[in-house]
Amino acid sequence: MKTPRIMYYEDGRHSHIYTYEPPMQKEEYEAVVNQLLGTPVDTLVFCLGEGRTMLHDTKAGEFWGHNVDKWPHTIWRRAHQNAKNLIEEGNDPLRIICERAQSEGFMIYPSLNIQWDSAVRGEGSIWVRVSDFRFDNTDLEIGADGNIDPDFPGIGCMDFKHQKVRDERFGIIQEAVTEYPVDGFEINLAQMPYFFHPKETNAGRTIMTEWISKIHSTVKNSGADRKLAIRVINNIDRCLELGLDVKEWIKQEIVDVIIVEDRHHRVNPMADFTPFVQAAEGTSCTMIAVMQNLFQDGSSPHKVDNIEKTRATACNYWNQNIGGLFLDRGWFVDAPYGDSFYAKLRELPYPHLMDEKDKTYYVSYPGRMGDEDTNLQPCPELPIELSVGIPTHTEFTISDDLQKWNAVKRIHDVLLRINIVGITELDKLEFKLNGQKLPESCLRTINLMFRMSIPENRSIGGYLFIFRPDMQNWPVKGKNDLEITLLKRDPDVITDVAINKVEIETKYLLGRNFYHGRSDSDLGE
Repeated sequence: MKTPRIMYYEDGRHSHIYTYEPPMQKEEYEAVVNQLLGTPVDTLVFCLGEGRTMLHDTKAGEFWGHNVDKWPHTIWRRAHQNAKNLIEEGNDPLRIICERAQSEGFMIYPSLNIQWDSAVRGEGSIWVRVSDFRFDNTDLEIGADGNIDPDFPGIGCMDFKHQKVRDERFGIIQEAVTEYPVDGFEINLAQMPYFFHPKETNAGRTIMTEWISKIHSTVKNSGADRKLAIRVINNIDRCLELGLDVKEWIKQEIVDVIIVEDRHHRVNPMADFTPFVQAAEGTSCTMIAVMQNLFQDGSSPHKVDNIEKTRATACNYWNQNIGGLFLDRGWFVDAPYGDSFYAKLRELPYPHLMDEKDKTYYVSYPGRMGDEDTNLQPCPELPIELSVGIPTHTEFTISDDLQKWNAVKRIHDVLLRINIVGITELDKLEFKLNGQKLPESCLRTINLMFRMSIPENRSIGGYLFIFRPDMQNWPVKGKNDLEITLLKRDPDVITDVAINKVEIETKYLLGRNFYHGRSDSDLGE
């Protein structure tokens, strides 16, 4: 059995079972697989329901909505209707996906969200996705005894010190690998990664390692070539604090693929996976980096990266000697997929192909859904406040060897774009890159304070400072330090001043003395 290199995650809901009108046809369900044909994806990772309840013909778990009479949410009712109709006509949704994927040459890994928060039956609408096991066993939650900080984000999660909790999760995994034609299984420990009381994580490590070992044995016993993949947050020390001893799992060879998620639902081009790469180096375990497809820039929390940004992120990840990419939730939000989706996907496995193509690197914004609670691997993030006279630094990483490509006359343009908000035309700033002052002779300033008509992706306000530095001041391959100092403040303004955007564009000619693609303005009309 091959080792996954490009894994594609489908959450089993949004792009199909939520979308199609009941009764959903088998062919419509198979579109999950069909839309990936001809792409470099080698492994489809397919989520089982939403974690607490399932959308396949399970006997070990509970079916989504089996305990609901009247629905407060029409989309979640539709998921129940579509799955129920398929099962009743003899088409188990999970079996449809497994058989279709394998018939087209994909490896298939069912995936289980191991942890979810609690819910109260009849309150709001999310409860319709919750199992009776969760409703009936609140005494097994981490915060059940009350001896815990009420602000602890995992207070309503199930406590894995209880055998009953581990057995319920294990049963669903065991059923999937013994009753369905699969190539492996993924357990997602990155979503709500709280499994023990904060004071009991030392003992929890042993419990969790033994549980992981049991799952690994079950996967291998169901098929010697099958692999266990485990998704964790991108902070190996924080994992240990939470009771997840990743290094020990790798040492004991009870995990075959370790999937590392840096930010939940959004791209972080500057993510550092080095600790996990080092932990897996020289072992039988493959380290795969989660690559999202949504970004946040201060004007919108949900934007899809263009191909230039996708290349930049992918190259930064490959440059860390990762073993592959895991394309997470932000990718399937593009469904039904168009040309831009397939163009991005086609290049992803080939860093050497992307090396001499246009890229846009950027420093990211904070994420959503509790990233700050899990203490992820530190990385540069915006916005960053500026104070008069105090040099402020942010770091960015690029994978381009600009001097190499300049030597063969392939560089078309190198651009550093910085957005500062809260300033006026009277404020004075100084910019340095890697300790060298960027001269005003290579600067263009654009006033964005107020506009009646704007490009959607520039609705951010303030001023743009766009540098096209000479060769001596280009960014270097690897880490770069950007220093910005607010030298003088408009005395009549008290607004906060902050760095709101940092982007680095590298643009290439198609060949020596060639033009820059089809959009080279120097070609004229």
